[in-house]
Amino acid sequence: MNTMATPLEMHVRMLSEEFHPRDWQHPKNMDKAASYVEGIFSLYGGDPSFQEFKVYGSIYRNVIARFGPRTGPKLIVGAHYDSCCTTPGADDNASGVAGLLELARLLRENQPKFGVELVAYALEEPPFFGTEWMGSYIHAKNLDPKQIMGAIVFEMIGYFTDEDDTQTFPFPTEGKGYPSRGDFIAVVGNERSHRLVDITELGMRRAGIPALSLVGSEEMDIIPLSDHSSYWKFGIPGIMVTDTAFLRNKNYHRAQDTADTLDYERMAMVVNGTMMAIKTIKHRGM
Repeated sequence: MNTMATPLEMHVRMLSEEFHPRDWQHPKNMDKAASYVEGIFSLYGGDPSFQEFKVYGSIYRNVIARFGPRTGPKLIVGAHYDSCCTTPGADDNASGVAGLLELARLLRENQPKFGVELVAYALEEPPFFGTEWMGSYIHAKNLDPKQIMGAIVFEMIGYFTDEDDTQTFPFPTEGKGYPSRGDFIAVVGNERSHRLVDITELGMRRAGIPALSLVGSEEMDIIPLSDHSSYWKFGIPGIMVTDTAFLRNKNYHRAQDTADTLDYERMAMVVNGTMMAIKTIKHRGM
């Protein structure tokens, strides 16, 4: 068993069970989740801080950790910690935050040559998606785009299945060789982000998990559906690493999105693949 699988499950259960519900209408649970993330970041030497902002009279917080040099170019890796309405949100998106926390551990053990900033975002879910109140939008607008190499966003990275006819796509795939089983991780971006997509896909394959990349127009429905699109608005390359959400996971935005439904072994491969991608970026001067 992958030694990373156990802490990944622990983090998912903490977020989806102990801090449930964690949507914008339950700011106290959001605060508890943010403090938990801050504590784990601190444990791994990430020198965490909060980026606070007010929406509808309540304070919400992005949680930021930093590894590597404090000056020069940096890479962003993020995931949103809120869930939709009162759903547990194990896959969406406790899985992504768990991946972020374990990536912090790997970065402590493998200090990068350039800056890596990990960000747990508030308020990705409706009614804030696509607005200036998204935590990722708040984060992106306060960056200097010239200093940002790109952003990698974990958006649902825990649901996998080896059964046939479990994977769908938002476009015709007949005769084109697309997989019918939901056993892969997808790496999604726009044209500006294609290099980061390629590097991340390669990292996933090296970590032993099948990967499929999709680079397309921002007008395609599936392309911008997470926090990575916030960075596009400021000219920053951004990609989404995902199990494809509702195209595979029938528990999406439902009460059935629980910790017991996830595959922590393959989640660990996704985190390792991201670490491999970060090491590759170091050598390619991105």
